[in-house]
Amino acid sequence: MEYLVGALGLVCLLLILRLYALDRNLKKGTDQLKDRREEKSAAPLHLSAPHRASEELLSQVNGLLRDGERERTDFRRREQALRQQIANVSHDLRTPLTSILGYLQLLERADITEAERREYLFVVEGRARVLQGLIASFYDLSRLEAGEYPILRERVELREVISELLAAFYDELEGRFHVTVDLPEALPQVWGDRAAMTRVYTNLIRNALEHGADTLSISAAITPEGVKTTFSNGGADLSEKDLPHVFDRFFTSDQTRSGRNTGLGLAIVKALTEQMGAKADAKLDKGTFSVELYWKV
Repeated sequence: MEYLVGALGLVCLLLILRLYALDRNLKKGTDQLKDRREEKSAAPLHLSAPHRASEELLSQVNGLLRDGERERTDFRRREQALRQQIANVSHDLRTPLTSILGYLQLLERADITEAERREYLFVVEGRARVLQGLIASFYDLSRLEAGEYPILRERVELREVISELLAAFYDELEGRFHVTVDLPEALPQVWGDRAAMTRVYTNLIRNALEHGADTLSISAAITPEGVKTTFSNGGADLSEKDLPHVFDRFFTSDQTRSGRNTGLGLAIVKALTEQMGAKADAKLDKGTFSVELYWKV
């Protein structure tokens, strides 16, 4: 009987010690959690004594703390990116607006000649078209990123699309570049949206006109995966560290943004190309910048 009472007493003592340890763990974990919240820290919590159930609970709490820290870091990163994007948009909209307002003030002067008046009106019209293009690009990119840009995939004659655009831009290209074109007549049809493809190649030509110089090479080739088109222009103001970012929205190699607008054109190229099930890539070789598009047949 005495042995039984002793054994029960020992069991009770062990249970009391276990409950005490569990209570200490919970209190210490609670105190640590309060400190983490006050310090806004994601440092892991620690037990004062081993206990399997408490360790599992603490492991889950530590996981939540890590998740929360990752979310806060991601939020700060996105907030900073948004602030930078807003600053870039404000700059790019303000530049043509300031020019328009300046020339409108000149037009109010009574001492200007008719030739000067026509010249100022021509400049105002040009700046207004730049502003219109920027606003349209902002809108299109927002629709693309929201998945609201309608894409109708169909079989498209790629050679025909590019040839028509080259004819439309002939005067502008002829005065700026030595142009070489290699579009095989036997190119197969590719999958895409004709209107979206026209927008893609229009943006590539405009990008070359705005940022390129000397040479422009346009080619297409059949590959095992489909058809690859390449637009290459010289005079690219880029470095190797810029290359991974050329398709980023609001990218510009001119960090001072002195008269240079956002990189929305290439961002739209990549977004539209991918929505059509194709792929866009960029390369830089000794000052020659190339955009390669891979289409499925």
